Amino acid sequence: MIDIPATTPKKRAKLHPGVKFALELGPLALFFVSYWLFGIFAATGVMIASALVTLGVSYAMLRRVPIMPLVTAVIVTIFGSLTLLYHDETLIKIKPTVLYLLFAAALFTGIALKKPMLKIMFDGALNLNEQGWRILTWRWAVFFLFLAVLNEIIWRTQTTAHWVTFKSFGFIPLTVLFAVAQAPLMTKYEGKSDGASDEI
Repeated sequence: MIDIPATTPKKRAKLHPGVKFALELGPLALFFVSYWLFGIFAATGVMIASALVTLGVSYAMLRRVPIMPLVTAVIVTIFGSLTLLYHDETLIKIKPTVLYLLFAAALFTGIALKKPMLKIMFDGALNLNEQGWRILTWRWAVFFLFLAVLNEIIWRTQTTAHWVTFKSFGFIPLTVLFAVAQAPLMTKYEGKSDGASDEI
């Protein structure tokens, strides 16, 4: 009888944090510059193209399609195309609201079904136990709701220029600050057994 050595599962490729940040920030920077040079509709076209390019680069580097860039590219393409088709800038303004509500709904659905949707969205970036994922999922779901409401307030009360500026340079810093604020939680629940805490 011949022993066949067990094969070690192939480790999934991950983007370098700097590359990932550049892929996230690049389309926003291009959108901002295009708006000030050519206007909202040209900027919308640039945003669609850059979202698709970002998706292609992610696939080329990882040989798979991460879920969040995929969903983002689909929503950007749909609302961007409708914006250009109907020549109505309101449609591109509500795109972030729809995207954040979609993410929040997915997380709340995952909580109800006891499925680790946030773990899928983070694409293996974190290693938490079940309790940690549950708490973190609640926090991110509520945060996405907050961003959706914030976007609605800004585009409905501010000029297009102010909305473009906040979309380009407001949401990312808020998200980064929120993510950094979760560090104690991630440290507490990484590689440990589930505790009795129900903090959210």
